[in-house]
Amino acid sequence: MSIENLRFERDDTTVVSCDQLHVNVGEILQIEGPNGSGKTTLLRLLTTAIQPQEGTILYCGKSIAECRFEYLSDILFIGHQSAVKLTLTAEENLAWMAESELSSAASLRALESLGLAGYSDIPCYKLSAGQQRRVALARLLLSDARLWYLDEPFTAIDRDGVKLLERCMEDHVSSGGAVVVSTHQDLDVQDVRHYSVLGESLLRAYS
Repeated sequence: MSIENLRFERDDTTVVSCDQLHVNVGEILQIEGPNGSGKTTLLRLLTTAIQPQEGTILYCGKSIAECRFEYLSDILFIGHQSAVKLTLTAEENLAWMAESELSSAASLRALESLGLAGYSDIPCYKLSAGQQRRVALARLLLSDARLWYLDEPFTAIDRDGVKLLERCMEDHVSSGGAVVVSTHQDLDVQDVRHYSVLGESLLRAYS
């Protein structure tokens, strides 16, 4: 995925201005910046939830306007809110969010990998905020998407949860995927590049 001359304005104010940005297979791209600097807006642009006033987003060398179905089939976005249905169990939530028919065994493996062994049949309203977050993140292990967009994925999870998610990201990129993650967390992972969204909404690489 790459960006060329991307601009997004709201109420005559530039929110995102990015001349060039790319993420390659086998790479984690960390988007950093202060609150309100445009990180979430950038991710929403990349997932086509909103449209830029200017610029192009390319996927495999083609504008996503030319390969929209392929692109959307190949990405997974998890926002900063857990977005689980509280009246459903953890396993039922994964079935509800699944891209295709999901086996119980696959759900249980995903939940176990995120530290939720034994919680599959518990309604999510009985789970802590961190456990609800892990239910949402278990989607990562059940998706065929090659490109993950994660907006503040470490919200509400403890140190063990952080390590589990970092391992999931490393496993994903080592198997040919890519990750774009917005977080204030210092990532303890390999193959990570950093981009900073500045307060004046200019995006620049610094490592």
